[in-house]
Amino acid sequence: MFTGIITHVGRIEALHPLGSGPDHGLRLQVAATPDYLDDVGLGDSIAINGACMTVTTLDRAEGTFTVDVSAESLARTTGLDQPGPVNLEKALRATDRLGGHIVSGHVDGVGTVTRLEPVGESWTLGVLAPPVLAKYLAYKGSITVNGVSLTINRVTDRPDGCEVTINLIPHTVQHTTLGTLAAGSRVNLEIDMMARYVERMLSLGATPASA
Repeated sequence: MFTGIITHVGRIEALHPLGSGPDHGLRLQVAATPDYLDDVGLGDSIAINGACMTVTTLDRAEGTFTVDVSAESLARTTGLDQPGPVNLEKALRATDRLGGHIVSGHVDGVGTVTRLEPVGESWTLGVLAPPVLAKYLAYKGSITVNGVSLTINRVTDRPDGCEVTINLIPHTVQHTTLGTLAAGSRVNLEIDMMARYVERMLSLGATPASA
């Protein structure tokens, strides 16, 4: 479980195929700072650009760790199959503050950036989400973009999907990879978990269970 509050910007340094066939995934070598990995152990969960991954090897002295990404995960996410900067968040402890919103680290779809423009001291980010996610997106609701918990300021339904408009404060731009996005960039999206359950209950006409 995560909160969508990015705790470090790391970098995918190397990718190693886990096999030669199309059903094989990749082993990613990710670089962070040594102090960031002080409390990380083998088997721990770390969200990489919003996708929950398991630490398979760890070198604290070098500040690197690896994760194995299946072909299924690669097919349903973006940005995990190439070197470059990535947003990192360690799994939530029971005693941690919930600074963003409840995030599972399970990517629901891949969106496309429509714009990233400066507005005053902030930035306006537009993202076109797949049509299947439209019913989960609402004004002032939460969405996770590349692992970052954000608030939706506007929702526009279009024939090709649902465009959400988000305000990014300077701190977010400076301490995540969102500032490197441009129109056409693909991003990992996770909808609000509560919206997922509400939609499921409404679709079944559910009533509260009796004692």
